[in-house]
Amino acid sequence: MENLGQPNIIVRRYKKAKHGHHGGAWKVAMADFALAMMALFLVLWIISSTDEEQRASISGYFQDPRGFEEGQRVPSPYVIDMGGSPSEADNIALSESLDPEKILQANEIESMADSIEYHRMQLMQQQLQAEITASATLSPFQDQLLLDITKEGLRLQIIDKTNRPMFDVGSARLRFYSEDILWELAPILATLEHRLSISGHTDASTSPSRNEDDVNWRLSATRADAARRALMEAGVPKSQIAQVIGMGDTAPLDVNDPGSEQNRRISIILLNRRADAGVSGRTGQDSQPNPGVVVPDENDERLPVINRTGSMIERLQREREARDNPYDNPPNEQEAFW
Repeated sequence: MENLGQPNIIVRRYKKAKHGHHGGAWKVAMADFALAMMALFLVLWIISSTDEEQRASISGYFQDPRGFEEGQRVPSPYVIDMGGSPSEADNIALSESLDPEKILQANEIESMADSIEYHRMQLMQQQLQAEITASATLSPFQDQLLLDITKEGLRLQIIDKTNRPMFDVGSARLRFYSEDILWELAPILATLEHRLSISGHTDASTSPSRNEDDVNWRLSATRADAARRALMEAGVPKSQIAQVIGMGDTAPLDVNDPGSEQNRRISIILLNRRADAGVSGRTGQDSQPNPGVVVPDENDERLPVINRTGSMIERLQREREARDNPYDNPPNEQEAFW
């Protein structure tokens, strides 16, 4: 009981808290900031101490730091290659005035050239038909003058008719009206830029007095040459004649009747570009247009061009893509070009 008068002793313990600024996290942030500043100053120094070509090389390196050596991809030995760093992307210059989707490729240009030439052949066919109809000499013989377009070009055929043959029987001598037809056609053909292929044809009739296997070949060739002479005498230049051939009775016009008078004919073809090149390849000649013809202006929309689009070319392209287009399915497709 004697301790009742002593005061109670209270012990208080305080827990000291750590201050945030005494930690090390700020050091990481400071290091990141210093590194970023160093990179910035390095970039600024490089920009200020290099020219445009060096900066382009540096940019190329960071876009593709790997190069090719002997066909294998290897690391570039140089950080800055003044010869230019290889890039995986093609260096394509874009035109501000052309639509890249409409730029014609090489194969499209070839196809367009064929399409445009086919349309030009159609126009020539209409022109020739109009000339024949308007001519007092040619109009009476319209039923003997056949015009059509083959894979080789525009074909004009002068066929025999009952009681009105082109040549004397078994001879290569032209009848007077046949010579008049050729003389009337010559000035028209001479104004065109296409070269001519002239072929002669006979029927398959036989005669006891001749060996048709020998005579028909010779007769068709001499008749084709007689037509060639008449055309040249009337003004067709020699340079426009691509070839003169005799076909005998091997390419009848009327396949169901080899002896028909229609099979006796002279065929004149205004050769298109492909056919003319084929003839020139066989003969070793250079395919040259008629020197007397005025060359079309280079701005003519019918001419095949690169990197140029227009209403006519776009229209032809749509026609080419059609399933029933006439270029992939031309008339007389199965017929030999003569």
